[in-house]
Amino acid sequence: MVETLRLAGLRREELVELTHLSVRQYQRPNGEVVALLVVSPSKSDRERVIPMSAELFHVTAQIIRRHREEHGTVPVCPRYDQSERTWCEPLPYLFQRVQSGTQRALSTSGVRQIVLNAAKALIPTHPEFAEIRFAPHDFRRLFATDLVNNGLPIHIGAALLGHLDIQTTRGYVAVFDEDVIAHYTEFLDRRRAKRPPTEYRRPTDEGVTSRSTSTSARSNLAPADALMARPARTSTPASVARCCRSTPRCCRGSTSWRPTCWPAANARSTKAGAVRSKDSTSP
Repeated sequence: MVETLRLAGLRREELVELTHLSVRQYQRPNGEVVALLVVSPSKSDRERVIPMSAELFHVTAQIIRRHREEHGTVPVCPRYDQSERTWCEPLPYLFQRVQSGTQRALSTSGVRQIVLNAAKALIPTHPEFAEIRFAPHDFRRLFATDLVNNGLPIHIGAALLGHLDIQTTRGYVAVFDEDVIAHYTEFLDRRRAKRPPTEYRRPTDEGVTSRSTSTSARSNLAPADALMARPARTSTPASVARCCRSTPRCCRGSTSWRPTCWPAANARSTKAGAVRSKDSTSP
């Protein structure tokens, strides 16, 4: 069951609805036969088809073989839908269990409990899993991350996962910095291989030498202290020390723009005010 979740990226509602009829074959135009897994709709109203990998086909074949060895065929049994709270029609479900002596299809809560028990069984050999809590939906995220990080276009991954919005698939995918660099480098190599070789020049030491020469030439124009210098801090408040800017001050017989230095203007007005106050207080 865990391998089916990991290799198909199914929701647990979709897993319990898998039947023997979900496994089908498709013959391509070249005669190749491809095994398909038809997934019943759970959140959307459309069913989707997943081309089965060799590993997924092997897991599914093992499940069917166990049913046939024990019962001669895949038993037909009912299934209780916990979300709809109704009994579904009997079908040959792949994942079944015996409940009160009767064959029943596995429930979604049963899937969750099996995953939790499997995670607890790993703790004696892998103590680092003691503080990690696994859920069936985690395997769906692993499936999406594995698809996209190995070069599959994200819109194809969205179709395999049954997402109607590609942004939902982006939320499932964990992309690491190394994966971004590696995939982009591979893309550049593929693009360069398809273009004529005359469009690209082979990198030489000349470019590195010229770059270092230009850098040293720029460094010789000014001392090292000047290159690393930063603007000096000032104790003048920001509300007073405004930068110089041009203001439309009309002169006699002229309407041209004249630059005004605001700190100097403030100092002059302050000095003029002090002189006026002194003259008014003198006898």
